[in-house]
Amino acid sequence: MAKTVADQFAETLAAAGVKRIYGIVGDSLNGLTDAIRRQGKIEWVHVRHEEVAAFAAGAEAHLTGELAVCAGSCGPGNLHLINGLFDCQRSRVPVLAIAAQIPSAELGAGYFQETHPETLFKECSHYCELISGANQMPRVLEIAIRQAVGNRGVSVVVIPGDVALQPAIDAPPPKVAGLLPSQAVAMPARVDVDRLATLLNGDGRVTMLCGSGCQGAHDEVLALADRLKAPIVHAFRGKEHVEWDNPFDVGMTGLIGFSSGYYAMLDCDILLMLGTDFPYRQFYPRGAGVRIAQVDVRPEQIGRRAPVDLGVVGDVRATIESVLPLIKKTRDRTHLDRATEHYRKARKDLDGLAVSKPGRKPIHPQQIAKAISDHASEDAIFTCDVGLPTVWAARYLAMNGKRRLIGSFWHGSMANAMPHAIGAQTAFPGRQVISLSGDGGFTMLMGDFLSLAQLGLPVKVVVFNNSALGFIEIEQKSTGFLDFGTEFKNPNFAAMAEACGVRGIRLEDPGDVDKGVAAALAHNGPVLIDAVVSRTVLPIPPAITVEMAKGFTLYMVKAVFNGRGDDLVDLARSNLWA
Repeated sequence: MAKTVADQFAETLAAAGVKRIYGIVGDSLNGLTDAIRRQGKIEWVHVRHEEVAAFAAGAEAHLTGELAVCAGSCGPGNLHLINGLFDCQRSRVPVLAIAAQIPSAELGAGYFQETHPETLFKECSHYCELISGANQMPRVLEIAIRQAVGNRGVSVVVIPGDVALQPAIDAPPPKVAGLLPSQAVAMPARVDVDRLATLLNGDGRVTMLCGSGCQGAHDEVLALADRLKAPIVHAFRGKEHVEWDNPFDVGMTGLIGFSSGYYAMLDCDILLMLGTDFPYRQFYPRGAGVRIAQVDVRPEQIGRRAPVDLGVVGDVRATIESVLPLIKKTRDRTHLDRATEHYRKARKDLDGLAVSKPGRKPIHPQQIAKAISDHASEDAIFTCDVGLPTVWAARYLAMNGKRRLIGSFWHGSMANAMPHAIGAQTAFPGRQVISLSGDGGFTMLMGDFLSLAQLGLPVKVVVFNNSALGFIEIEQKSTGFLDFGTEFKNPNFAAMAEACGVRGIRLEDPGDVDKGVAAALAHNGPVLIDAVVSRTVLPIPPAITVEMAKGFTLYMVKAVFNGRGDDLVDLARSNLWA
């Protein structure tokens, strides 16, 4: 039987199947961490920054689908969790955050390090409560666990250090079946299935837009596409679930997508959205004649990006299984053939940008990304930073049904890739984990690079070293601004890695890319690849708007008048390279 609240807390976590807690110890956490130490069932993963702890827990939850836990001490300690927790909440992964608090007798008196996490974390959680006495345990913790698991998101439990040391009340041991609710399959209403079948059986070209809600429904999605003769456009979070072995795939749309995906969505009569909340409204089809149907398990998602003609609340797989027998078997495939042919051309053009030319420096980042995809293991786990690493991941990492891809795709935070990789590698020590990091993101949380050596994690960190906040610089130029505040003066990251006890490989010549990437991925331990890449490669969006064209022309004029004409020469050289 538990002796203290902290012991009771640790027992409940173990009963919920928690295997580890990511965090940094502190005096307000001492009761809990000592209980974890004495219990011996849960690993404490010591990171260097609490933000990293939250991201790492999020990656574990993403990959396993199970509850992951992070912790921070009072005040500044748990405040550092908040950015990673926002990412977990928006990515809909089950994470419990333990926010230690100052001594309970000092609350409300402006005490040293006093904050109010039960208020601060409400926006990024489903459940956030303060345990102010032993009589609230273990009920509050059990509710928090059920909320995180059942709602696929974040729960936060705030507990003062002295409360953790109070004697525990008598309470029955937690019952696992009641602690970890299973995910229900949301069956669509029969009337909605009939309406969807009627819509899809009507005249017109159908395009499917698939997101992360298609997880586990790969075969069903392809069967529906085959019946409808519909091209499949995927959102980024749908990439790992629908892109592979898919003859109907025409790539992504959006700012980092493919022209083929853009046109397949724009040039259709019926858009079928499956498990996606793709946010960029300017990429949805326009015109009174276009009809949109949206399938999602969350009713609040229906119609919030584009006006829909039919909203179906239901699980994607269950909905397809219900509607597929009702779809006519004879369909014209002109729309599908046109879209897939467009995709083949777009894919060929993009692959052409990744062809190496030894001696021609600097390296193009596309070449690095493709080499990583080509040499990575069949079940590799990729993480990617926001900005340009996300572009290259979207366009060059090949999925196969076994590989996984994690990023801050909804919250859009810098510096997520390496922390996500820490969580992925900790949860799956036998799998290859590769972080595609921008130099801005990597250096933002670079302190936890030391954790790779300390924890013995064989993560392969690829730093796209272009000495700039590259994507922001391109955004500035595309809207007519001179680039400002984006430049970095970077060290030799490979040499720095060696000083930290991690193998470092620096790539500067395109001719060295394949062998360098292969050597890094074959190394039995952590590696940093310092890839010195071009700063001026443009990730051209699928459709150049008039506004973008005006903005870039304005940038060129400004650059000339400000004596920066050499920038334009570099830009031209980089983007005419073949």
